Amino acid sequence: MDVTRSLGPLARLAPEPMKVVLNWGRRYSLWVFNFGLACCAIEFIAASMARHDFIRLGVIPFAPGPRQADLMIVSGTVTDKMAPAVKRLYEQMPEPKYVISFGACSNCGGPYWDSYSVTKGVDQIIPVDVYVPGCPPRPEALLQGILKLQEKIAQESLGERYTRPSAAALRSGLVAAPPTPGETA
Repeated sequence: MDVTRSLGPLARLAPEPMKVVLNWGRRYSLWVFNFGLACCAIEFIAASMARHDFIRLGVIPFAPGPRQADLMIVSGTVTDKMAPAVKRLYEQMPEPKYVISFGACSNCGGPYWDSYSVTKGVDQIIPVDVYVPGCPPRPEALLQGILKLQEKIAQESLGERYTRPSAAALRSGLVAAPPTPGETA
């Protein structure tokens, strides 16, 4: 039986109800796990105060821990010594989970990029959804980053998010290994 025919001629215009409802719920109830490492963390705190008030956007600051959070905001310089802790806390977050890299230091190392102990961006450790530039970025920039993340969540497809890629898709971008000496090609 053709599902679009049973729903009527306007079924092609109707949104997928489950996708819309689930994405709406995730979009407007983001619990934040703040990983504040330097001066950018002060700007994060300013964005959560009354003047900027990102709670009006459906973002709840200061989740009790990573297991209750949907969104990790990494703000500040990530050192190589701190990197395993960032990764461990990210892995403790339940799916679906999102990351905002807030500030030049977490984006690319910032003014400390030349140091031997600074990670050259938090995206070297965990996947990042939205980058917020600045040193330190203004609270308004964080609000804009949250809006961009909410737009991304609204467009998210549940099938794409929760299906595993095929083995061929995983191998598609890899370079073939060189032949072993003594082996014919």
